[in-house]
Amino acid sequence: PSVPVLSPRSSSDGERIRNERLITDFRPVAQFGRAAVSKTAGWGFDSLLACQIGAQEEVLDKLKLAAAALIVVAAVAVFYVFGGSSALLRTGIVIVSVIVGAGVALTSEPGRNAWQFAVGMRTEIRKVVWPSRRETIQSTMVVIALVILIGLYLWLLDMLSLWTVYDLILGIKG
Repeated sequence: PSVPVLSPRSSSDGERIRNERLITDFRPVAQFGRAAVSKTAGWGFDSLLACQIGAQEEVLDKLKLAAAALIVVAAVAVFYVFGGSSALLRTGIVIVSVIVGAGVALTSEPGRNAWQFAVGMRTEIRKVVWPSRRETIQSTMVVIALVILIGLYLWLLDMLSLWTVYDLILGIKG
C-alpha cells in the first residue's frame, strides 16, 4: 500500500490533493530495490518441462549420431576382417553402410542442420560467376610474371646485402 506524501511546500488543499493523487497512482516499490520473495509469483513464467523435453531430444540425437558412427566403423572392420573375400563385395558393404549411417545421422538435429547447410552452399555456388577460360589464362600469366619479378627483386637484394656485408664491412673478397 502506498502512502501519500505531502510536499513540504504545499500551501493549499488543492495542491495537497494533487500530490496525493500523483503518489497513490504509482505502484509501491521496495525501499532498497529488492525483489519479492517469490520471484515467479504471477508473472507468467513457464515450467521447466520444455527444457526437459529438449534435453531428451538432445540425448536421442547423440544416440543417433553414435549409432551412425558405429555402423560405419563396423563396416570398415568387416572390410578388414574378411580380407580374403571379394574386394567388390567388401567395398559394396562399406558403401551401403556409409549410406545407411548417413541416413541415420540425417535424422538427428545436427544432421538436418548439416543438410540445410549443404543445400544453402549449393545454392550459393550456383550464384557464383566463374571466369572464362581467357580470363583464367590471363590471371595465371599475371601471377607467374609477378612471381618472377619479385623473385628477381629478392635475389638482387640478397646479392646487394651479401656484397655489403662481405666486401665492404668484412673486407673478404668472394
